[in-house]
Amino acid sequence: MVRVFNTHFPLRVLVLGATEALLVCFAFVAACALHLRTIGALVLAREGRWGKMALVVAILFICMYYVDLYEPQLLRSRTGALIRLLQAVGALNIVLAVVYHAYPAAELDRDILIIGLILVLMFLLTWRQLFFWMIGSLNIVQRVVVFDEGPLAAALSKELGRRPGLGLKLVGYVCKSAEGGGELPYLGTPESLQEVVQQQSVGRIVVGLRDRRGNLPSEELLYLKSRGIIVQDAVDFYELITDKIYLDSPRVSSLLFSSGFRVSRAKMFYKRIVSIFFSLILLVLTAPIMLVAAILIRLDSPGPALLRQPRVGKDGKIFTMYKFRTMRKDADRPGYQVPATQKDARITRIGYWLRRSRIDEFPQLYNILIGDMSFIGPRPFVPTQEERLAEEIPLYRRRWLVKPGATGWAQIKRGYCVSLEDNVEKLAYDLYYIKNLSIGLDLVILAESIKTVLFGRGSQ
Repeated sequence: MVRVFNTHFPLRVLVLGATEALLVCFAFVAACALHLRTIGALVLAREGRWGKMALVVAILFICMYYVDLYEPQLLRSRTGALIRLLQAVGALNIVLAVVYHAYPAAELDRDILIIGLILVLMFLLTWRQLFFWMIGSLNIVQRVVVFDEGPLAAALSKELGRRPGLGLKLVGYVCKSAEGGGELPYLGTPESLQEVVQQQSVGRIVVGLRDRRGNLPSEELLYLKSRGIIVQDAVDFYELITDKIYLDSPRVSSLLFSSGFRVSRAKMFYKRIVSIFFSLILLVLTAPIMLVAAILIRLDSPGPALLRQPRVGKDGKIFTMYKFRTMRKDADRPGYQVPATQKDARITRIGYWLRRSRIDEFPQLYNILIGDMSFIGPRPFVPTQEERLAEEIPLYRRRWLVKPGATGWAQIKRGYCVSLEDNVEKLAYDLYYIKNLSIGLDLVILAESIKTVLFGRGSQ
C-alpha cells in the first residue's frame, strides 16, 4: 500500500497504472512512426504533435479511471477489462470530438489517432494478462499475522477478505488464548512468534493488544523488525487497508495520540475561499437547470419546489439547508424525519430522477456560498437524527469539528445508511476525513463524486 493524497492505493495498482502509461505513450509514438515514417523529435514537434498526443493520453487515462479500470476488485477480469477499455476508448472519442470542435488546432492527425488507439488496445490487453500472470506465478502476496486477542484480528480478516486486490493475506493470529478469533486460524502463543513467522513466511506483524504492558515480546519483535519484517500497530493497519477509522470503543483513546485531527485555520481558509469561488460560478451555470427542475417538481406533485430543512452544522449549530423536494408533500411527521431508503415509496417520479442525477442537491450551492456548508465534508442530518445518533455512538459529535459538505468521504464509500451499524461505519469514514483533511484528499473525493454523478453510483 502506498499513501497518496492522504489515502492509500495498492502498490500493484500504481505499478500497473505507471507501466500502462508508458505503454500508451509508446503506442502513440509508434503510431507516429508508422504514419510519418520517422520518430524524430523535430518532426514530432512540428505542428505541436507532442502536445496533441499528450492531450489524447491524458484524456484517455481520465476515461480509464472513470470506467473503473483500476478498481482492485475488477483488475483480474479479462472480459471486464476488455469491455471497460472499449468504454474508455469510446468515451475518449466523444470527448475528443467536443474538444476538437471547440479547438480545431488541438486535433491530432486522424491516422495517428486511429493507429494509436488500435495499438493501445493490443498493448494494454496483452500487458494486463502478462502482469497478472506474473503476480500469480511469483505469488507476490505479503503474508500477515496478527498479534491480538481476537476481535480486532477477526475484523481485519473480514476487511482483507473484501479486498483481495491489495496483495495482503492474513494467515492467522498469535495470542495467549485461541478464543475470539472467529474463523481466522490460531497459530500459537507469543513465545512461538519467531517460529510462526518462519513457518508461515510472514512479511508483516500487526500488533493489536489493548494491554501491551508485560504482554508484548518487545525484544522478539525488534529482532524480527531488524530482519526485514514489518511491525505495525493494528489500528494503523486497519486504517491503511480500509480508509476508515477503527471505532472499537476500548481503543478510542488511541486516536488522541495518532497523527492528524489538526483542523488548522489555514485549511479552513482554503476551503472557504474555494467554496465562495466555485459556488458563485456553479450557481450561475446551473441556474437554468434549477429553474426547469423547479417547474417540473410543481407540475409533478402538489407542494413547494424548494425544501427547507434544519440541519446540524459545524460545532453543532443548526442551519437551514435548501434542496429540491423529491418526496410527496408532508412525507414526514413534523419534527421527525425518517431517512430515505433506496426504494422509498415517498419519492415522486420527478424526485427519483432528481436524486439519481443529484440535481436535487444544487440549491445547496447557496448554503455553500453563505458559509453554512463546504463542498466536501460530513453529510449534515436533521437535529433529531443527529442527537439520537450522538447519544448512541461514541465520538459521533466529532463529526461537527468541520463544516458539513455536499459530498464527502463517507458519501462516496457508503450506500444508504438505515441501521445503527450503517451509521457507525459512516462515522468511521467521516473521522478518517477529518483526521486526514487536505487538499489532496479533497481532490480524490471530488474525482470520485464526479464519477458518482456521471454513473449513478454512490450514497445519499
